[in-house]
Amino acid sequence: MRIVLIGNYAPDGQESMLRYAQMTREGLEQARHEVTLATPRPVLNRRHAPRGMWKWIGYADKYWLGTREISRAIRNADVVHVCDHSNAVYVPRRPALPYVVTCHDLLAVRGALGEDTDCPASPAGRQLQRAILDGLRRSHAVACVSQATLRDALRLLGDYPGRLSVIPNALNYPYQRLEARELASRLATLPVPGAHRYVLHVGHNHRRKNRETALRALATISGSWDGCMVFAGQPLSAELRERAVELGVAARVVEVAKPSNRLLEGLYNGALALVYPSRFEGFGWPIIEAQACGCAVICSDREPLPEVAGEGAIICGADDAHAFGRAILELGQNEPRRDALVQRGFENAARYNRAVMIGQLTSLYQQVAGHA
Repeated sequence: MRIVLIGNYAPDGQESMLRYAQMTREGLEQARHEVTLATPRPVLNRRHAPRGMWKWIGYADKYWLGTREISRAIRNADVVHVCDHSNAVYVPRRPALPYVVTCHDLLAVRGALGEDTDCPASPAGRQLQRAILDGLRRSHAVACVSQATLRDALRLLGDYPGRLSVIPNALNYPYQRLEARELASRLATLPVPGAHRYVLHVGHNHRRKNRETALRALATISGSWDGCMVFAGQPLSAELRERAVELGVAARVVEVAKPSNRLLEGLYNGALALVYPSRFEGFGWPIIEAQACGCAVICSDREPLPEVAGEGAIICGADDAHAFGRAILELGQNEPRRDALVQRGFENAARYNRAVMIGQLTSLYQQVAGHA
């Protein structure tokens, strides 16, 4: 089957979406499909972060000047797969080919409609989110990455005539448990204590990621646990650093900016637990990454995190710092409890297999192309 994947505009820096598109491409090629990954090309904005004026210039690239390669690629396709729902605007008003869209979450759409998702929208943003929702409605199939996202899609797409299904994300890197010597080598250059002497948060500073609750959780147990908290991903904002000072835990905070997959694998392996108090998610990749590395998971009760984590996590209220703190202490003081949680995590992470995801996508392609 000839499949065109539409990926994301590189200057936007949406690393998770770039990884999803690349993972899908590699998996489809291994399944012997003919695959083209087409992306909007930077024309006017080749070097600037998409902020202020450059954000608007990026829109000109994404929706006008940089789309020639996409138009050329789809001419010979059997199916077009838009890898990120935020690019659903690329679905034509009267598509001549079957279009599939992966919907990772509808948080921005919901925010534009006035719902509380920590994703407020400007007037222009509301227009864009309406266009995204219209593009989803024009597609032949929407593949949601979780049951929670499916529920949002069912509610917001109304009498959508296409196919709605759940195709969960797979691990986008072969995360695994490391031998002690290899783990020590990978963490040797980082200012982190020994194995199981720190907890880990992976993500960025958006309010919905709730890094402040992670800091408050550390503060609640500062007199009972002498470990530290590692924040991997985006460096902490000035506001969060000030908050750490106010809470008296700044000396026990370590930042690891944009770690490679290899380094992140080491961080997962060495951590006592992943602390993931997110308020809103579409999936929650760090949960299964941690589980695949033998790292215990403590996550919030906001869907779809319990759905994704399965039986391999301790679940806490999203803003209950004391509950997160107690969970850290429990795992630090009760090794059999942690071992049992880690084993259930291994079993759960095994469900998120790339071959399974590609098989489900291939079946969906065949259905919308009339080959089923």
